[in-house]
Amino acid sequence: MSYVVNEVFHSLQGEGARVGEVSTFVRFAGCNLTCKVETHGFDCDTEFVGGRKMDADQLLAEVKVVHAGDPAAWIVFTGGEPLLQLDLTLVLACREAGYKIAVETNGSLPMPEGVTVDWLACSPKVAEHALRLERADELRYVRFAGQAKPRPRIQAAHHYLSPAWTPLGVDRKALAWCVELCKANPDWKLSLQTHKWTGIR
Repeated sequence: MSYVVNEVFHSLQGEGARVGEVSTFVRFAGCNLTCKVETHGFDCDTEFVGGRKMDADQLLAEVKVVHAGDPAAWIVFTGGEPLLQLDLTLVLACREAGYKIAVETNGSLPMPEGVTVDWLACSPKVAEHALRLERADELRYVRFAGQAKPRPRIQAAHHYLSPAWTPLGVDRKALAWCVELCKANPDWKLSLQTHKWTGIR
């Protein structure tokens, strides 16, 4: 099995319950959705046609080079949509190498057969009835001013609202709106996507 990978980089988790944790990110190419500002409020940055083909051994070798001996134990599979490519072969190879596995998905695909991960983050981009996950560790929803609190069907321990961004930065009206939603619904927490605020990769 080969995987099409856009990039592998070492950084900090920028949002959600694991914010600030050192991680090595594997960004897969390709997605099953095409998000446009007109329909989703943002233009997707997924590279649909590029990427390098790598097998599990090659991918893990690059992960080890990128984190350069750092003791970080997390690999975060993101995209694109990682559940288009992540499979049991790659998961088992990562576990054998001693890594914990996190996945960031849009929730429109089920987990591949036999695959279990240590942390599952879902950022829905489609209507709730179209989601195919049953559970996640955290849910992250982007919100614009005036958008209602989500009514998720996916079970999760952590629920986050993130203000939408514009080409000029965070949408201040969306930020104020998310703050008020969280104040009125204390089971939801604010996630500020710190990687965007700070410019951290």
